[in-house]
Amino acid sequence: MAGLRGYIDSVLDRGLPHLASAQLSDERRMELCRQHGDFSLAYSTAVQKNLSHFGDDKGYIAYATKMGHMFALGDPVADKADRARYVSDFVAAAERPCFVQIGRQTAETLSRLGYRINQMGVDTRLVLNEHSFAGKKNETVRYSERWLVKNGYRIVECDGSLARPDQIKAVSEEWRAGRIVRRREMCFLNRPFKAELSAHMRRFLILDPQGETIAVLDFDPIFDAGQVTGYTSTFKRKKTGTTPHAEIGLTKFATDRFREEGRSLVTLGLSPLAAITTSGFAESAFWRGRFEYAYKSPAINKRIFNLQGQAAFKRRFHGAEEPTYIAFKRRSPLEMLALLRLLKTL
Repeated sequence: MAGLRGYIDSVLDRGLPHLASAQLSDERRMELCRQHGDFSLAYSTAVQKNLSHFGDDKGYIAYATKMGHMFALGDPVADKADRARYVSDFVAAAERPCFVQIGRQTAETLSRLGYRINQMGVDTRLVLNEHSFAGKKNETVRYSERWLVKNGYRIVECDGSLARPDQIKAVSEEWRAGRIVRRREMCFLNRPFKAELSAHMRRFLILDPQGETIAVLDFDPIFDAGQVTGYTSTFKRKKTGTTPHAEIGLTKFATDRFREEGRSLVTLGLSPLAAITTSGFAESAFWRGRFEYAYKSPAINKRIFNLQGQAAFKRRFHGAEEPTYIAFKRRSPLEMLALLRLLKTL
């Protein structure tokens, strides 16, 4: 069946416009990311496998295809002054691509090009010179870290000597076995988890009283002008039965470490379909209604993806919720089905 689906996808994709590849080496994409990767998904667009890249030596848009539809991932990785041009050039070359998890600047550009713009969730941002874990509202966050220490757990940054890749992989596989979607790793908005860290990533662990790794939290870097200015939470993994204090304590510990280093920002990543409201642009009322329904649906939260649980966890940290957007011209159910298949939620 998988082979048949792949064959049908390839047939449908033949009808897409041919786009010249940006012909960027891995090293050049990373260099562009270091200069212009100031949003949560930028690093993933540079390192995620199975993405294509449109652009030139000064910037690019990452994209993928599925079922005869084209999907751009995030904002252009380019100088801010040039991003609108990259978006316009990509739309002209690709005809009617869909843009997924974009920021407001890209949404404004696409709105001028006749796109419908809908909110698709929020990215929780902790602006570290304004945010603090002090005060009553953050008592539960502080308590989680204290509970771990009191009960003999260690929260540490992994330097490669505390846990071997096979131990990290074992934690991830045990975590996946208990997930709603356990047979496959999600991709595109997420990339598959790897036991080995890529360049510039950071990893934090919880070790139980016996010294065994029971929880893992990885971060991707956020750059500006060649400097790491912050991090975005990318992967959370833990063993079955691990205390719920683990993820909260790890996130607080890592955030405090980044604050001490003088970083300016931590983002907790996308809460899909959370806090959906009118976008402020011309939008699809139909898809806004479907997104709101999906977020509230017990069946979807239980059987496909725990949307409400994702949002509830991130709200514990009382960050600013920044809307992210999806932009489309086709607005068809087939396009949305293609996106869900690309994400491997179906």
